[in-house]
Amino acid sequence: MRVALLGGSGFVGLNIAEALLRQGHHVLCLDRNPFPAAARTAFATLPGQLRTEIFDVTQPGQLESGTDALVLGAAITAGTAREAADPESILAVNLGALPGLLRAARQAGVKRVLNLSSASAYGAGPGETPLAETDPARPAQLYGITKLASEQVGARLAALWGMEFLSVRLSAVFGPWEYATGLRDTLSPPFQVMRAAAQGAPALLARPGLRDWVYAPDVAEAVALLLQARRPGHALYNITHPGRWPLLDWGGALARVPRDGFACRLATAGEHPGIDLHGAADRAPLDPGRMESEFGWRARFGAAESAAHYEEWWLAHAAALMETA
Repeated sequence: MRVALLGGSGFVGLNIAEALLRQGHHVLCLDRNPFPAAARTAFATLPGQLRTEIFDVTQPGQLESGTDALVLGAAITAGTAREAADPESILAVNLGALPGLLRAARQAGVKRVLNLSSASAYGAGPGETPLAETDPARPAQLYGITKLASEQVGARLAALWGMEFLSVRLSAVFGPWEYATGLRDTLSPPFQVMRAAAQGAPALLARPGLRDWVYAPDVAEAVALLLQARRPGHALYNITHPGRWPLLDWGGALARVPRDGFACRLATAGEHPGIDLHGAADRAPLDPGRMESEFGWRARFGAAESAAHYEEWWLAHAAALMETA
């Protein structure tokens, strides 16, 4: 396939690009940020073909004729401070750019558009019952609101223009190739823990951080599957790990990266929790049953597997990524 990947220099985009290149596809990464040199070096031996271009989604140009699929992965993941200070940019990137991008995809003859949405489209309510794609969506923050709107606007325009449009709601993603791009106000909690380990600093948590964490390579494999599926039966899919685990235990499992001074533990009285868990409570998990029942897909990396793999990746690539990104 020939795949255009918007947000291809970002964390999730890099994982998707790597998975597609590993399968031998042609990938064009489009982003307003330069493609990280460390990723370019790491991907050079993969069988697919990689090209990169600077691209501003708010001023979309033309896509190459013959592009088979378009992945919409460019977004501003805004915290409260940015919501208050610059709502215009959040809306312009996350939603306002969508009609122009879909029009460009239509003109290029793109067969399938895949929209990377988020669990935040459901809202942040706590709970134990997994949220299925048919459950109500009640987002409260601009990021989740724009993600839900992108699903709906994209589906409507695709129906009017005779296009195929899929959306995936990603759970709490973490793993390889995460770095500060300026578009994500808070990096993932596992990244924060891993960085503390690498710096020999304590990772102090306000609570254990129980969540359906999903490893980025698993997300990438699911996206690659959906791009190639012959006839998807639905327009919306959750992508998550079927079980939950506490970040506290995941951090305690790190064995290779930590230096003297690192410990992952709960903050005690008088200590400030240095790890931002993205909210005051743990939200309800997502239900991955639709992906599994339709495609047989199941996330491969649990807590132990992701901790070991992430440590190995960090030791091999993190320093170069932080220096050259």
